[in-house]
Amino acid sequence: MEVGLIKQINIDHEMRESYLSYAMSVIVSRALPDARDGLKPVQRRILYAMYDMGLRPDSPYRKSARVVGEVLGKYHPHGDQSVYEAMVRMAQDFSMRYMLVDGQGNFGSIDGDSAAAMRYTEARLSFSGYDLLADIDKNTIDYEPNFDDSLKQPTVLPATIPNLLVNGASGIAVGMATSIPPHNLTEIVGALVYMLDRWETLDDISVNDLMRFVQGPDFPTGGLIARHRGEDDDADAIAAAYATGRGRLVVRARAHIEQMERNKSRIVITEIPYQVNKTNLLGRIADLHRDGRLEGLTDLRDESDRRGLRIIIETTRTVAAEEVLADLFRLTPLQSTFSISLLALVNNEPRVLTLKQALRVYLEHRLEVVRRRSEYDLEKARQRAHILEGLLVALDHLDEVIEIIRRSRTVETARANLIERFKLSDVQAGAILDMQLRRLAALERKKIQDEHKEKLALIKELTKLLAHPELMREQIKAELLAVSERFGDKRRTQIVDTVEGAILTSAGLLPDEQGWIMVSEKGTLGRCVGDALPGMARKPLEQPAALIRASTRDVLYLITASGRAVGLPVHRVPEAAEIGKGAPWSELSPLGRDDRLAAALVLPGNGGPREGFLFLTTLAGVVKRVRLDDLPGVTTEPFTVINVAEDDALGWARVTTGTQEVLLATSSGMAIRFGEDSVRPMGLPASGVMGIKLDSETDGVVGMDVVAPNGFLWSITDNGLAKATPIDDYPLQNRYGQGVINMRLPKGASEVVAATLLTRGASLIVTTSGGVTKRLGLSDTTIGVRSVRPQPALTLAVKSRVTGVVLPVANGAAERKASAAPESPSGTPKRARPAVGKKATEAATPAELPTQLELSANGPVTMKKVASAATKKAAPAAKATGAPAAEPSAQLELPIGEAAASKKAASGAPKTTARPGRPPQGDQRHAPDRGQGRAGRQTITRQGDAGQEGHCANGRTGRQAAARQSDRCGQEVSYTGGRTGHRQGQGRTTTRQGQRTEHTTARF
Repeated sequence: MEVGLIKQINIDHEMRESYLSYAMSVIVSRALPDARDGLKPVQRRILYAMYDMGLRPDSPYRKSARVVGEVLGKYHPHGDQSVYEAMVRMAQDFSMRYMLVDGQGNFGSIDGDSAAAMRYTEARLSFSGYDLLADIDKNTIDYEPNFDDSLKQPTVLPATIPNLLVNGASGIAVGMATSIPPHNLTEIVGALVYMLDRWETLDDISVNDLMRFVQGPDFPTGGLIARHRGEDDDADAIAAAYATGRGRLVVRARAHIEQMERNKSRIVITEIPYQVNKTNLLGRIADLHRDGRLEGLTDLRDESDRRGLRIIIETTRTVAAEEVLADLFRLTPLQSTFSISLLALVNNEPRVLTLKQALRVYLEHRLEVVRRRSEYDLEKARQRAHILEGLLVALDHLDEVIEIIRRSRTVETARANLIERFKLSDVQAGAILDMQLRRLAALERKKIQDEHKEKLALIKELTKLLAHPELMREQIKAELLAVSERFGDKRRTQIVDTVEGAILTSAGLLPDEQGWIMVSEKGTLGRCVGDALPGMARKPLEQPAALIRASTRDVLYLITASGRAVGLPVHRVPEAAEIGKGAPWSELSPLGRDDRLAAALVLPGNGGPREGFLFLTTLAGVVKRVRLDDLPGVTTEPFTVINVAEDDALGWARVTTGTQEVLLATSSGMAIRFGEDSVRPMGLPASGVMGIKLDSETDGVVGMDVVAPNGFLWSITDNGLAKATPIDDYPLQNRYGQGVINMRLPKGASEVVAATLLTRGASLIVTTSGGVTKRLGLSDTTIGVRSVRPQPALTLAVKSRVTGVVLPVANGAAERKASAAPESPSGTPKRARPAVGKKATEAATPAELPTQLELSANGPVTMKKVASAATKKAAPAAKATGAPAAEPSAQLELPIGEAAASKKAASGAPKTTARPGRPPQGDQRHAPDRGQGRAGRQTITRQGDAGQEGHCANGRTGRQAAARQSDRCGQEVSYTGGRTGHRQGQGRTTTRQGQRTEHTTARF
């Protein structure tokens, strides 16, 4: 237009044309993402600028201001705030499902806090963001001029990750808006692979076929998504949105209810809907309570930290927590609606895409990228092979080539002579002239030949790939599976049928998945899903303490050595791939880091009545039985399960039916078996009663288990000697006796480290002080009577010793682990004893308090222990008088009725003076073994001599018994005969055919 020339135009037409130009500029250049890489122009420019600056995932961070300046100066013609805000969003884990920028510093929070100024933060590309630019230097995409035509910028990125659906997008253009929710990478890759396998029949693939892989959106903040908007609505809202590209979904927070003291409850919110501001949410709840629209609230606080979100809402006793939670969903953003609009640019035109169309656009883009990359690599390979062929020609005629070069006056003359003599190209001749003298060595010649063969093979492979589209699709499939392997994870958002009707909490919404709870020696908790045992390295990250079979709907009870316990939902235990990974129990429960884990058990969390008992045992031999109904459910504060003495510590917790028998084993090699009904049920704060008499102050219980039919008591010493004895060899006795000999400590063994019940086919894991684990079974252990000698079960390194065993149980019962006390500086093992006058879990150091965790079939622990003060005082008295020692003060008095009955029974019985640790007079036991002259295995007891047992041979009765064991397979054969009275015979040893036979007569 000439200056000063006035031209009349139609203002309506001009406004329409100008507005459309502006609208298309906003749509294409600002607000909408490209369907191929899922990025808006500003996001693409940021990533490319960081790539151009060399900000790789393994490079140092750079100031965000420098990145913003690079983007503004080279590619982006808009303000710095828009660039910085876009970069900040790509670095927020609550905004992006898979972050594209790795930020360092304050990049904002879910509370709505803005990021720090760009001069304070630093950034670099994340691994997933770097993958979006993979192969960008191989002519895989087109470039366009920047705003001043001085540089080139990419129009799209190669995008090995389907970023449009994985991270989603949101933006408002002129007259249109996009709102694409994020999805799970593993699910999207599964759908893409499904389409690649059926590429020829792509039109026959339906939305239902794809939804076999893509369950629905997967928000980074978790939460719940309702498939149906109401109970009477059969329409699938997710399927409708995927089929049309538009829809609305109901999103709800994840919450559960915990019981508090005095019949109070509290609501715990652990996940909130996507893009909900937590600060505004708390303010909304407070305003509703202030206005009287929410009643029954006593406290509202935010306990969120780096471990995750946690909002606490405490209620009064006069309201039902479920009703308060329903009001919260109805009146606050805890339940909101997410609108889906799959609007993206396809060939620079905005289009609403279905799920299938969005996936297909991405696959077509990847096919184009792979084709152009293969053509680029093929051309490079051909060029290199051409040069190598020339070098090989020169090496084959080396003397002649050197002569031609020496006779040439100039480089150009030499190049021309080489081309004429050997029919080379100009490039080949130049490569020969540029070749260094060191390339004439024999090894260098071999390298050239090998490289030439590799290039020829690569050329053949790329040529075949370009000629067969199905091979290109297989290549894309392999790359997608590799991406899924690197970045794929589990869903965070759960899909439910509806959110109407009954109040849905975390426990009711969880899928009933079976798995294993892994407890390590340092208190790290992890959970793996599946029936198979979790993998365990020979030297794991942390020594295992327990492997407990559990469902996601169960309650995990953690019990400390001081007798405190807490109930924790199993689903809150983080998933982990191996023992030693996960989270410390102090981060998952109100217990502190100073608390020592003593036992762990799993109980159903359905809220129904619990039948059975919890049998507890301390290291000093104190036992207690608690009704399972007395245990609270998920708790917010620790509760006392047993009152433990100051010089004692809890060791085991097992679930029993009420009619079972228990067995205790000590470090000195004794064991006692008695019925659990001899311990009456007690309340939670009670202390318990004595279960076994200990030999000395340094003795302690190292194993407690519930007796199982056809089981074996498996025992192991600190130097790795183990044996297994049938449970029938241990007679049933009264509680608080010395028991019978389980193992005579052989030479070199200081103590029995652990004892546990083992059945045929089961295996256990032995741990050592050197950090080594080994799995053993009954077949790896010597099996025999109680007198059989233990044999080496594993080879120990020098100065190494056995520290404990873990027995996984797959029937819902937990497992056990026992550990030995630490060695003294001289190398001699010593029993650890808690400091007197202090709480065991607070005052004792790891060297003082057993760090061994023995997991009973429902829990972990065995800390080394000592006899209680009452036991110490009672033992000498018993030896002096020959009467049983009085039980310590830990034993509770019987109720009046029980006391009277007990007194009456005692007065009517004949008076006897039983030896300490022996059953009362007249107690007989029968076993299936047969002896000559008398059927069955009997124990004949007489006044003053009780508890003897053996085969009755030659038809004789009384206090004479003969025991015989015979084995012709090279094992030891022992004959033991007893006579009445106090006569003791001499023993002799003979050797016959390589077998060692011992004949010993002993006094009973």
